[in-house]
Amino acid sequence: MTDLRIRPVSDADLPGIRDIYNHYVRSSTVTFDEVESTLIAWEGKVARIVEAGIPFLVAETEAGELLGYALGQPWSPKSAYRFTIENSIYLAPSAAGRGVGWALLAAFLDRCREVGLRQVIAVIADHGAEASIGLHRKAGFVDAGRLHEVGEKFGERLGVYFLQKSL
Repeated sequence: MTDLRIRPVSDADLPGIRDIYNHYVRSSTVTFDEVESTLIAWEGKVARIVEAGIPFLVAETEAGELLGYALGQPWSPKSAYRFTIENSIYLAPSAAGRGVGWALLAAFLDRCREVGLRQVIAVIADHGAEASIGLHRKAGFVDAGRLHEVGEKFGERLGVYFLQKSL
């Protein structure tokens, strides 16, 4: 995609980020959240991520259309895990299949390296997230385990895959 711009998140992005995420809350099992998130919740999340020095990037067109975002969160609050994060990446439905996910994940991983992170862990649903699994494997993530039937959404029992990338 030639008119793609990837940059750090700003407060102005939060309504669009919330809307992208809530689309998946309502319509899929790629997130186990069952209740839509609020703008206030996203404001708090961004503040915690930025304060921790963890990357949070957005992808947009040159015209400013938000296409997706990638963020990291601490893997654990225990200090020994300070160089390990869990990543999340979500795209606007209109951005799927256009190379946005690949560009966004590559930029996110580069930024993680720049800030001194060492391990990135993806926790991905075992149903309905095949594109995410493929994207992460293409980026060099390796299988690190699986948990079966640890969640339930829309009446379906769901598990998760753990994929890990060493930076």
